[in-house]
Amino acid sequence: MTSIVYNTATTLNGFLADEQNSLAWLFAVDNAQAPDMAAFMERIGVFVEGSTTYEWVLKEENLVAEPHKWQQFYGSRPTFVFTSRQLAVPAGADVRFVSGPVADALPAILAAAEGKDVWLVGGGELAGAFLDIDAVDEIVLSVAPAALPAGAPLLPRTVGSERLTLESAVKCGQFAQLTYLVKK
Repeated sequence: MTSIVYNTATTLNGFLADEQNSLAWLFAVDNAQAPDMAAFMERIGVFVEGSTTYEWVLKEENLVAEPHKWQQFYGSRPTFVFTSRQLAVPAGADVRFVSGPVADALPAILAAAEGKDVWLVGGGELAGAFLDIDAVDEIVLSVAPAALPAGAPLLPRTVGSERLTLESAVKCGQFAQLTYLVKK
């Protein structure tokens, strides 16, 4: 059965990126024993992300000019990008732009996953929109030893403890990986 998983790294005080949408804070953390993404990626059939996340990856990895690098990150999996703008697509990438309510796009996202899981990459507002319609099954947070004064919040929503069940807490080098199941 397909699960929708919000899996992301966050600062101690709940920011995904700084005020300039930079992840420099994350790359400064020793990641020698960071959570293993290979096993997680085997579960994934489709990616979902907001336009800010998508544009950051394109720019940071120079994917439009070097489209062969897309495969390193996404493989041949479809990527759904929520946006209201026209954005570049690396040659050969399966990128599907959607706009409007999450509920309207959800059937196509689930169909594209072909029974595998959906990685809700972010950002926080998009994850919140999925939570608003009870469409998140699991939240996996890799908490880094860093704090920011402001930036993109992890989850700009009120989510009470009655909706979350801690499944696991694992030390992964400098990171604490917390996995929560989300009650519908």
